[in-house]
Amino acid sequence: MPYVNIKVTDENVTTEQKSRLIEGVTDVLFEVLGKNPDSTYVVIDEVPLTDWGVGGVNVAEYRARRAATE
Repeated sequence: MPYVNIKVTDENVTTEQKSRLIEGVTDVLFEVLGKNPDSTYVVIDEVPLTDWGVGGVNVAEYRARRAATE
C-alpha cells in the first residue's frame, strides 16, 4: 500500500494539474513496482512560499534575492 506525499508551493496549482500528478505517480508505481492502483495513496500539500525554506531563507525571500542579481 504505497503512500506518496507531494509538496508544492501554493502558486495556483490547478485541479487538472493535481489530477495529472496523482494519475502519473499512480501509473509509475504500477509500472515500476507492480503496485495496485486501488491501494496507492497520493496526497498533495500546497505550502505557502513563506513556509518553505531554501538557502537559509523562505522561498519568497530567496526568489527576491535571485531577481535582484539577475
